[in-house]
Amino acid sequence: MKVSVKVPATSANLGPGFDCLGLALPIYNIITIEEKVLPGSGNEINIIVNNKNIDEASVNQLPMDENSIAYKSVEMLYSLTGQVPTDLKMTIETNIPIARGMGSSASVIVGSLMAANALLSNPADEAAILSIATEIEKHPDNIVPAVVGGLVASSIEDDGSVFYHKLEWPDDWHITLCIPDFELQTEIARSVLPKDVPMHDATFNAMRMGMFIEAVKNKDTELMKYALHDKLHQPYRMKFLPAFEEIQQSLKELDNVMGCVLSGAGPTILVISHGNNIDEIKQRVRGCWDAVNINGEIITTKIEHEGAKLLDSHSERINSPQIV
Repeated sequence: MKVSVKVPATSANLGPGFDCLGLALPIYNIITIEEKVLPGSGNEINIIVNNKNIDEASVNQLPMDENSIAYKSVEMLYSLTGQVPTDLKMTIETNIPIARGMGSSASVIVGSLMAANALLSNPADEAAILSIATEIEKHPDNIVPAVVGGLVASSIEDDGSVFYHKLEWPDDWHITLCIPDFELQTEIARSVLPKDVPMHDATFNAMRMGMFIEAVKNKDTELMKYALHDKLHQPYRMKFLPAFEEIQQSLKELDNVMGCVLSGAGPTILVISHGNNIDEIKQRVRGCWDAVNINGEIITTKIEHEGAKLLDSHSERINSPQIV
């Protein structure tokens, strides 16, 4: 039996929603698991790169054995049924840039779990998938939108379960992804965060989180300009992000730009806007990058409203972003 699962990229935090806000994006990884015909041949993991902007040297450094997050995810799912995965071939067709703050690891975890679940005749429901995936990833902000799609606020409960609520993203709000040509490992980006934060910083983010939800609900572009500020993670990560402050300042001059935030831990920058001057946004970002010799890809897209899904036809294996 062979199962393929298509999983969207995700962007977490979105300014004030540290570790609890995330949205799905129309860029995809496809994870395929099949039972090998020849008994005793062992497990096999392959990675196929479908995006010219993914550094194959980085891919070659990823574990291709039982230490990979793909295998660990499958192993945890199998353990629910008292089984051990043996003689499986796993293929990861990757189109989501690695270590760019776009949920590449979350997509592999989710896709591996869902494919293994299908192979085992679906012993795990959505709640179990979310709980296992979050246990592996450590936080739900990327996991939940990868599973359910759209814009999602989520949290880990005391019992390890994941609670989430989907929000309706305005159709005319654009996402511009500014993906630089360098990586930033999440572990490094988290290492600079303080273990404790001042009360006024926590209060600041709580207020902005409320503004964010209200702005989305009412499609309030002016309120969103205030909502996208953060004091819990972005100020500490600036050292890893040349030109981020310059990009923020430059885009403030454009009325249709609501804000500019890190996508996850970075280094990808996410710009939220409405209207038609997308070319101006891209030119300004490119100008700031040029000043510090950064290259990269800039794409504008809508969000992905669907989460991970099983593929039942070759025609669904489309890996190109839906560009605006």
